[in-house]
Amino acid sequence: MLEMERNTTTYLIGGILILIFTFSLAFFILKRVGKDPRNILPVNFAQKIRIPLLIFLASLIAQIAVIGDVFMFETTKKIVGHISIIGIIFSVAWFLILLFKVFKKRMLKKYDVDSTDNLKARKVYTQYMILENIIIFIIVILALGIALMSFDSIRSVGISLLTSAGIAGIIIGLAAQKAIGTLLAGIQIAITQPIRLDDVVIVEGEWGWIEEINLTYVVVRVWDKRRLVVPTTYFIENTFQNWTRTSADILGTVYIYADYGLPVDAIRKEQTRLLESTDLWDGNVNVLQVTNTTEKSVELRVLVSARNSPTAWDLRVFLREKLMDFIQREYPEFLPKTRVTVDKKAEE
Repeated sequence: MLEMERNTTTYLIGGILILIFTFSLAFFILKRVGKDPRNILPVNFAQKIRIPLLIFLASLIAQIAVIGDVFMFETTKKIVGHISIIGIIFSVAWFLILLFKVFKKRMLKKYDVDSTDNLKARKVYTQYMILENIIIFIIVILALGIALMSFDSIRSVGISLLTSAGIAGIIIGLAAQKAIGTLLAGIQIAITQPIRLDDVVIVEGEWGWIEEINLTYVVVRVWDKRRLVVPTTYFIENTFQNWTRTSADILGTVYIYADYGLPVDAIRKEQTRLLESTDLWDGNVNVLQVTNTTEKSVELRVLVSARNSPTAWDLRVFLREKLMDFIQREYPEFLPKTRVTVDKKAEE
């Protein structure tokens, strides 16, 4: 017994020393590799992986001790054995999640979402974001299942319940119908992509940008900085407007109401001058048309293009303000007015 205690103490001290040495060595190597920008590992990868690495090495050393029959008591051996197995399972799952994140980050470096023509970049970002959620979900579920199956009692319960799995599956399927439908909608969005990250959409009468796409919900950033959280099923089952489905550029309109005597050519020249003086215009569309007439005024429609929807909004506001100022300054007599004709003979 004394000899066994001595062996246990010796292995415990040796295991701690080996753990410190191997962890320090692995951490040092990963840190050195991460400093080289030519390698796939990011600079801070060693910092992110240090906790799962420590858990993995400690669990591995503990499992070797269990296999080597170092512990005196059978209860201690079982407890340490289960804890070490769970530690190995979850540390490996942690490794896999971190590696996928590194791979995703490396792949997305090729695409710039902030560029003017970012349609392909937004498409790839959306796919990888939803794919990341799916893979993490699968890894966590598998890790939990494998960890639970390492316990004999839970395994026996699972076998005894296997006969009633059909009925239980039907009940669970009916109870979780909405949850499963939401998950499937998230996967469908990743494949068909009716929306992408940074798309400009109108949802429930609110105008905003797609900020996040998760498996079960989508976050829309409204123009006034509010956040609209929408289930993923909404974008599969309901009609909504996507202003940047095929490209980021968009047309903007400005309506001006004036008197019949306003010279349209002068307004058209001023509009062209204003567009050429600002960076908001992308240089493509520049149109001014009389689109309606009433008994009191004429309706002028300004149609211009911009590289994206926020810029189009700023361009519309800019043109509306400047054209209104131009008409007030150069043609104030042609602002909308109401005419009244008085028949003097009728009065007499």
